[in-house]
Amino acid sequence: MKKIILNKGKDKAAWQLHPWIFSGAIAQVHGKPQNGDIVSVFNQEAEFIAYGMYNGNSRVAVRLLEWDPQQEINEAWWRKRVAKAVNNRKALLTENNNTVRLIFAEADFLPGLIADKYADYISIQVHAAGTEAVKAIIVDELANTLKPLGIYERSDLKSREHEGLPDTNGLLFGQTPPNFVDIIENGISYQVNIVEGQKSGFYCDQRENRAITAKYTKGKRVLDCFCYSGGFTLNAFREGAASVTSVDSSALAIETLINNVRNNGFDVSKHQAVQSDVNKYLRDLGEQGEKFDLIVLDPPKYAPSRSSLEKASRAYKDLNRRGMLLLNSGGLLSTYSCSGAMDIDTFKQVLAWAALDAGKEIQFIHQFSQPEDHPVRASFPEGEYLKGLLVRVL
Repeated sequence: MKKIILNKGKDKAAWQLHPWIFSGAIAQVHGKPQNGDIVSVFNQEAEFIAYGMYNGNSRVAVRLLEWDPQQEINEAWWRKRVAKAVNNRKALLTENNNTVRLIFAEADFLPGLIADKYADYISIQVHAAGTEAVKAIIVDELANTLKPLGIYERSDLKSREHEGLPDTNGLLFGQTPPNFVDIIENGISYQVNIVEGQKSGFYCDQRENRAITAKYTKGKRVLDCFCYSGGFTLNAFREGAASVTSVDSSALAIETLINNVRNNGFDVSKHQAVQSDVNKYLRDLGEQGEKFDLIVLDPPKYAPSRSSLEKASRAYKDLNRRGMLLLNSGGLLSTYSCSGAMDIDTFKQVLAWAALDAGKEIQFIHQFSQPEDHPVRASFPEGEYLKGLLVRVL
């Protein structure tokens, strides 16, 4: 039997259903498991804890799957877990929203697996060697359950390097997605590039936050930074924004954004799309004395780990300071961090420092989080990565 024996005192989190066992917690490995193999995990008293996926290359040496010793981790087990995750999202799929995260890795008890539905296509990402080993089963279950036109893989992830896996992109089922897939979110149409776009093609984790922020934009001059394909921009126009300036460093993002504004019938004369480094552009706007009524700051992940949190905090502070200086008195900052290492209290403190440096007083008037298709498992708080604040700058 392929067994993992934990060091004394290192089994508490596993008993409490946390899905990760780090390499430093392991005392012994029996049976010479290969990367991706299913192993049984025991404590020093030889008590069974759980089954999990082993990887000797990774700092997360075992990703736990099942705590019931009577359950066998076989094809039926994987199919049942996939079907359950998909079923939990069915209520989110409506005529006004055909885009949803179907599977959110550890939160759905499917470690190392992301699956997003974009209209008639599914985009998946595989982060773990054990999940890679059963990818064909997962794809078949998704195909049978949802009948998509195609399932495309975008597993070009830094995390795969730590798992000893090469990057892999390509068609897994059905038809290759076209250059632009037409989707609907919040009743707004988007063109999504699944094959070449960022991440899996779109950021559906901001669905609710876009709609909430847009409620404050009627008649306002809006600046949407790190706009990607225009989620905040399009919601603002639908709610009657006077004008929107959208900024992103990606040429493909800007091209997609311009198409999205046009395809939704919004007034292109009220829109300015800018391909630029956001921090440089904010500096330039400050030197020009520009002012806005509402600014969105939705940057990429600045803190991929706790070791990078201090440096990231400085970057978040400087970015938000520049944003605050560009707001009219009473203006609003809709600002976000997708860094799991930064919790909401730390983010509030960073914004307080930014306000102090900018010579501004601020009020927190709304707190943003991730939507229900990105659930946070009680035993895995690390899954809570997206946080944001609506800030009034006085």
